[in-house]
Amino acid sequence: MRVSAPKFLVSNKGLLDDLAGTQTPVSFKVKFLKEDIEIVHSLAKWKRVILGDFKFPVGKGLYTDMDAIRKDEDVDSTHSVYVDQWDWEKVITKEQRNIKFLKKIVKQIYSSIYKTKQKLNKKYPNLKQTLPKEIQFIHSLDLQKIYPKLTPKEREDKITEKLGAVFIIGIGGDLLDGKPHDIRATDYDDWSTIEKGKPGLNGDILVWDSVSKKSLELSSMGIRVNKESLLFQLKEKKEMHKLKLDYHKRIISNKLPLTIGGGIGQSRLCMFLLEKAHIGEVQSSVWPENTFKKLKNKYNIL
Repeated sequence: MRVSAPKFLVSNKGLLDDLAGTQTPVSFKVKFLKEDIEIVHSLAKWKRVILGDFKFPVGKGLYTDMDAIRKDEDVDSTHSVYVDQWDWEKVITKEQRNIKFLKKIVKQIYSSIYKTKQKLNKKYPNLKQTLPKEIQFIHSLDLQKIYPKLTPKEREDKITEKLGAVFIIGIGGDLLDGKPHDIRATDYDDWSTIEKGKPGLNGDILVWDSVSKKSLELSSMGIRVNKESLLFQLKEKKEMHKLKLDYHKRIISNKLPLTIGGGIGQSRLCMFLLEKAHIGEVQSSVWPENTFKKLKNKYNIL
């Protein structure tokens, strides 16, 4: 079901995503509340609460257009202060909390991206980039073993250039070097679950961008935390104080449904499908003054 998304939420309820504590939200006051109102960074937790409050049955879910402001973002060719995503969330069963089900949903999303690119290339012959018909999967732990001397970003570039499209499983939990592949919040994706000795029930969809010659993340998604994984992850990152928040209390008391969800970057996807060099070619935002001068010199665009 398509729903309308909030642009801002009341703070101190646990619904707002602090992006693992790396960014501070834009906030403001209103006359009738003591708490701050905060512009959303994402809707990861809000969606799950809505599915619970409106009693969505298993197998049903919602999607929405999310608009966010991330004022502390390090802007570059794929990152903007303005974030636009198709956000989605779906109710699942306890038995579906496994890698097999996660892969099934990833394949469905990727199939839509693949078919869209096929149609666009057929309609506009000047578009040349292609995608493999099937997406491949690899655990972040295995990826580290293959390229132990590379940084996580370098590993992403290597494997994505090789495969064309890949879903990296298990992002947030520590790898062999004691560091995560990338930082993830403790309270929505389940990155602690161990299945056959490998961490994580979440991950990212990456495609090879022939324009920038780099991997491009189009979606971050995953099976959400249950009571056990939430407690583990909060303890692991020393965030047990969050248990006093309404959202976290509802998970601990099993009063929220088990879900899977994620976000698909709208501008990122448009950038890839239309083979653009910079996200500013497909969205309106703010950039350093010399951004487009550099782009014009490098790519002869804008």
